[in-house]
Amino acid sequence: MKIILKLVCILAIGSFMAGSTLYSQTIPFGDARWEISGVENKIENYLGKKSLYLKGGQALIKDSDFTNGIIEFKIAFTGERGFMGAVWRLEDENNYEEFYLRPHQSGNPDANQYTPVFNGISGWQLYYGEDYASPVKYKFNQWNIVKIIVSGKYAEIYINDMNTPALFVNELKRNVKSGKVGLECSNFTPVHFADFEYKTIENPKLKNKPKLAMNLPENVIENYSVSSHFKEEKLNHKYLLTKDEKEKLNWTKINCETTGFVNLARIQGIKEGLNTVFARVIINSDKDQYKKVSFGYSDRVKVYLNDKLEYSGQNNYQSRDYRYLGTIGFFDDVYLPLKKGENELMFAVSESFGGWGIMARIENMDEISIK
Repeated sequence: MKIILKLVCILAIGSFMAGSTLYSQTIPFGDARWEISGVENKIENYLGKKSLYLKGGQALIKDSDFTNGIIEFKIAFTGERGFMGAVWRLEDENNYEEFYLRPHQSGNPDANQYTPVFNGISGWQLYYGEDYASPVKYKFNQWNIVKIIVSGKYAEIYINDMNTPALFVNELKRNVKSGKVGLECSNFTPVHFADFEYKTIENPKLKNKPKLAMNLPENVIENYSVSSHFKEEKLNHKYLLTKDEKEKLNWTKINCETTGFVNLARIQGIKEGLNTVFARVIINSDKDQYKKVSFGYSDRVKVYLNDKLEYSGQNNYQSRDYRYLGTIGFFDDVYLPLKKGENELMFAVSESFGGWGIMARIENMDEISIK
């Protein structure tokens, strides 16, 4: 009987632990476990709570090891323009998942933002719309409650209403890998954080169910060979490319995401002015003909066909008016004079900030094939 009771207890504990919190702790600001950087940061009492005042930096839990679980905190801000929120699965200062609030967009469709950060480049110009942001009205100069539930490739985000998720992220874009957890704020407007807590849970429950995988846009170019980066100025007044220029580069194959674009920051970031890459694809044509290619890019592009410059454009943030975001989409067209046989199509894509991407689709596949 004792053996049976012991076995029942072991099974009960195992069942409890399978879905239970593995680690949970509230870490008060001022604790030595916090690693805080920023233009401004200090611990102070604010709206009745011990809080972190932060501007232009991050506050990370040094020894945190977070893969799945719950992140919860309170946040207070004015209605001024700013970007502040949480980071998780942080591998290093340039690679992590993030969710931040935009107080100045309170109630608008882009009141907040989920985006991955690859090699120091946040991708909000690539990842936009209802799958990455939601219209939430905030309370100003009061405490707002934020809870983020992370489970594998999904995340559910609650803001003030703890019963109904404000946003369901159907696909976290980075690999599922443990990392540090913490908070962040841009250098525009300071913010106060309070009552930070995180829990690691193996399989936290979500209220939303994942959406079915999207089909790629018709006739989209599905993958590219992407070059090592170089300075954008190298292509100034460059109307014809030479063989030597291309042979000096290293190339990496990358597939497009379900929406049809390639996030070029997955391969490399920007350093020392090296902010441009070639994204290359080979088109085989059965005859001499013209083909319309619709494409999108962020932030600037030059299109070369068989080494000849065919198009140049810019899609920078605020490049067209002060409200222009520079988000990516199939917004531009080029008519390519294909020759019979093999044609090399090259997009030279340059990045400043906000997302480094390229996407393209061909009008039809009649008498052509993609290598």
